[in-house]
Amino acid sequence: MDINKKRKISILGSTGSIGTQALEVIEKLGDRFEIIALTGGSNTELLKQQAQKFKPKYVCSNDKDFKADGVITLYGQDGLEQICSDKENDIILVAVSGKIGLKPTLTAIEHGIDIALANKETLVMAGDIVMQKAKENGVNIIPVDSEHCAIHQCIKNINDVDKLIITASGGPFLRKTTDDMKKATVEQALCHPRWNMGKKITVDSATLMNKGLEVIEAHHLFNMDYDDIEVVVHPQSIVHSAVEYKDGSVVAQIGLPSMHIPIQYAICYPDRYEGIKSKSFSFSEIARLDFEKPDYEKFPSLKLAINAGKKGNGATVVMNAANEESVFAFLNGKIRLYEIYEYTQKIMNYDIPKVSNIDDIFSLDNEIRIKTRELIK
Repeated sequence: MDINKKRKISILGSTGSIGTQALEVIEKLGDRFEIIALTGGSNTELLKQQAQKFKPKYVCSNDKDFKADGVITLYGQDGLEQICSDKENDIILVAVSGKIGLKPTLTAIEHGIDIALANKETLVMAGDIVMQKAKENGVNIIPVDSEHCAIHQCIKNINDVDKLIITASGGPFLRKTTDDMKKATVEQALCHPRWNMGKKITVDSATLMNKGLEVIEAHHLFNMDYDDIEVVVHPQSIVHSAVEYKDGSVVAQIGLPSMHIPIQYAICYPDRYEGIKSKSFSFSEIARLDFEKPDYEKFPSLKLAINAGKKGNGATVVMNAANEESVFAFLNGKIRLYEIYEYTQKIMNYDIPKVSNIDDIFSLDNEIRIKTRELIK
């Protein structure tokens, strides 16, 4: 990054967990960034405050009555895609949750704009299409997830890598029994021991589905075979992930669990600056690091996601949609935590059609969501 030139950035999902932390990072970095656009969903009051403070060119909301003084106000999916077609952007942070992030990401790629990606569905639903488009347009996709960001930092030449090692905290039920998980309340599932995240991703972390989604993402981001991606439970969340090279060397990225660090890495890449950190890392204070294999019987969603990835094509679309609808049902008190896996598995047993383009993907996603909601009733 030219130190005399501001990097121009748009943040899709500026009112969410990743988006608000990204703005904290940008504020810490002073005048290194210029914000082109901020977008939010239902939290219009926070979006208005952000617009007043950071003075972007655009704001985008789902609320048709939303207005922000002194900026161009856009709405919905069309607004997101208009922002992502503005070549004034140097990079776009995609931090919206759900499938809404897919089309804007592709729009940005088609306009040659680099992506800092914090949206899982983009690669889980359409990884082959997205990565091919990025290659064709010479676009960098820099992962924001701490695990993928760690791998990105560890790799010099992917052709020299034998294996990716993705770490998992194990979530709130790591030391609980299967029976405990079956009785788990929403509050217990949302009580993550290490990370402060949105509700959906926190529930996925409790079932380890989130780690399965990350394996699928890693497969696409780094063009790595599923059999060469290993998941390791690491409760302290200090080793964020690692790679094993052909010569037997293992390179890991470590640090205190803070999303400010991977966010800053992604939006500043390839440069590094002094950023937000509560304290310097100390090996002696950490004292110990534990690692173990995941329990696939207690956390069957992890295996379900990996198998969907291996099947490819429409399987990941089906798995993602069924899981997400089941998670929403759990959060709304309609089903138990363990039933998220059971309903997702039932949907996965249906005949899964092939998908060849984005329209096919969205059509299948919608069909599966309807089927899942009908099954849960």
